[in-house]
Amino acid sequence: MKRVEFVSDRLSYIVLRGCWCNIIVVNVHILSEKKSDESKDSFNEELEQVFDHIPKYHMKILLGDFNAKVGRENIFKPTIGQESLHQDTIDNGVRLVNFAT
Repeated sequence: MKRVEFVSDRLSYIVLRGCWCNIIVVNVHILSEKKSDESKDSFNEELEQVFDHIPKYHMKILLGDFNAKVGRENIFKPTIGQESLHQDTIDNGVRLVNFAT
């Protein structure tokens, strides 16, 4: 298996190259809720660019600290399911659900 890494200040990924399938593990640390919308937008654009750059046929695993609370609103149930720890969704939670969908 061969490894290739990409690192930025809040995002890194590693490509594990296998015989039949490549696995890409993406690790993120999203900005806190207190940061400006412009800085959060630029980070989300960087994350989307990384995911768009990864070929579709690779297996992708996304993990990290998303600083997100996703509530029990009906609009999010198709993405997160029936259970949630929180009642209300914060801005980072909306961004996370939008990225996931």
